[in-house]
Amino acid sequence: MNEKVPMLEEGYRRLEAELKNLKSVERQAVVLAIEEARAHGDLSENAEYHAAKEKQGHIEGRIMELEGKVSRAEIFDPTTMSGDRVVFGATVTMLDENDEKVIYQVVGADEGDVKIGRISYKSPIARALIGRKIDDEVEVKAPGGDRYYEITKIEFK
Repeated sequence: MNEKVPMLEEGYRRLEAELKNLKSVERQAVVLAIEEARAHGDLSENAEYHAAKEKQGHIEGRIMELEGKVSRAEIFDPTTMSGDRVVFGATVTMLDENDEKVIYQVVGADEGDVKIGRISYKSPIARALIGRKIDDEVEVKAPGGDRYYEITKIEFK
């Protein structure tokens, strides 16, 4: 289970920033909340205490998850890549069934945001695209139904 976690530099920096914030700010805040709730007396019926302890569990779990991802990160810089096939980091321009232009960049699992044209390499669309080349027609089996695309451009930027 020690597999690499592919991501772009920007995604790596975002994970590091979240990790730093959780360790230095969120962790301290929840410790103070627990201390304050303890001061209220009987812990068995103390909702603030239980809520703070639950939040502490979530924070510690997220810290462990982020530390694992950061330590196994394999950082890709698309500007140093080239080729005629879709790979991690590639920006793909396609035409959909209605000849509408669609542009996606294949990114890490934590970096996906369809609204800004970034799709996780684990998504159905990315899985269908990886390994394909210009002029290939791609069928994507997605939860909302099958979609069809034709790849018109592959860039590394």
